Amino acid sequence: MEDNRDGKMSIYRAARSIKRRDNTVYNALRSIYEDTIFVGEISQLWPDLPLIANLRCGLWYSPKFHFTCYFKSTDGHTNNWSFNTSRLNLHVALLSGQKGGCIIVDATRKGKRFPDSMSKTIPIWTCVLNRAILNYRNKMLDSGLLMNEEVVDNSYCAEDVKLKNHNWDCSLHLPLWVPDTEKAAIEERIERWTNQLETSGADIASISSCLKKPLRPLWISQKTVIWLNEVPDHNQWDFTPIILVSASSSSDVFRNKTTSEFSWNYIPGAGDDEESWARGLRPTHFWSHVNDLISSGPDLCNQKVADIVERDRVYRAHRGEYAPQVSVKNPKIADDVADVSNVELPLASNMHNDDTTFQLSNDYGTTFWIGSTNLAVGTTKHAALMSNVDCILNCDKESVSINLPDSEAHLHLPMVGSKLDRFSLFNNLPAAVNFAKLNLRKAHRLLVCCRSGDDISVCICLAILTSLFDDKGTFDDGRSFSETCITKLEMRHRLVFVCRFAITARPSRGNLKQVFGFLTGGSVASA
Repeated sequence: MEDNRDGKMSIYRAARSIKRRDNTVYNALRSIYEDTIFVGEISQLWPDLPLIANLRCGLWYSPKFHFTCYFKSTDGHTNNWSFNTSRLNLHVALLSGQKGGCIIVDATRKGKRFPDSMSKTIPIWTCVLNRAILNYRNKMLDSGLLMNEEVVDNSYCAEDVKLKNHNWDCSLHLPLWVPDTEKAAIEERIERWTNQLETSGADIASISSCLKKPLRPLWISQKTVIWLNEVPDHNQWDFTPIILVSASSSSDVFRNKTTSEFSWNYIPGAGDDEESWARGLRPTHFWSHVNDLISSGPDLCNQKVADIVERDRVYRAHRGEYAPQVSVKNPKIADDVADVSNVELPLASNMHNDDTTFQLSNDYGTTFWIGSTNLAVGTTKHAALMSNVDCILNCDKESVSINLPDSEAHLHLPMVGSKLDRFSLFNNLPAAVNFAKLNLRKAHRLLVCCRSGDDISVCICLAILTSLFDDKGTFDDGRSFSETCITKLEMRHRLVFVCRFAITARPSRGNLKQVFGFLTGGSVASA
């Protein structure tokens, strides 16, 4: 309980006040910078393996990633384990097969050595994929269709393939700190998740042909002991390694550190929840100005960040891109009174007040063409720069300057995510699909874009693909759709098809629910 009669705070509020004070921009950036040294050292142990950031926290921990992925910690939470077919991350499996493995980087604030995305979500993913691949190979072998390359070049006989399949590791590999009871509960669900993957329409054949050895996770943190003269070559392992690097120290307290110039507090998993601390700064901004920011010190860092963000905003505005001014809330700092006003401050002294909330764009995203459908998904940021499209459907809530020869080739339908409006997509989908139909009939190339390029635009593209194309991805003006009763399984097939090409797709459940409601002619509530 707290007693405000004497202007005193409870211990709880005092602790929160201290935490807010310590969770400054400089502390976060300096902590990330220190952890990046560790990530760099690990990546150099296996320099041939691609470095992949697990969005979004992991994206802060290296100046150069080869790819990104999206494994959610919530899919690995105790008693909430899940294998989500809308986040298959199949490009990670394909890349690992081509390169012999990969290194995935993430971090956590919760005082644990590894986030649940690494402790359970990714191990579940590797196990399900391994079992689906084995099932596929056994099916091909039984039917006489030996799709294995070794068989095709006659270097192995069918018995060799059977032996290789028999030795294919399909076990669930979890870290030692996961209790046996939890492991047993997860194992009970693996077969069902494998069936979900196999019926989702995922291209298991391509992954099977690419992977020579089964996937297996390995865990490395700052507490891991590695003998540098005994680091094994990843090609020597009898599995394809998915090396999971937890970037931060597992300390659950703020540790004060001192350099010759500044004193600062280390924050584990500082890159997490960037909206609460980054003030509009993005990972690319940080690494472009890292020396200037780190050397600025705690007193000047906020102003440095504000100047960088504002310069980038002006640069994008001059290029005709969407460039809202960024505003952040001043953290509540309580000195000797419990109640403080929540004042909203501009990031820089020369910026005007603006109610627009900044949302991080995917810096590593680009435009993805969905097979040969003439459909593409991408970010609004890149829409104005596209020269190989005939028409653009802008789903961002803000309009952008787009130069197209035909004014009717551009449609702006402002939409927001389901957390802000549960019916935003549902209400705009009829107009979006109609616009797509009119242009696809003319064989026009259509770009569907939104702010992030990985959620709303993906859902709109999914609705267009389901409404106007057959199950093989051929435009038929909606004939097959009118003859088909769309089920959740059918929509999942189409989503997997989209995600096969748009590898950064991260459609939210609420937005997918609106798409399903539209496709079934029902309401969002019944979806």
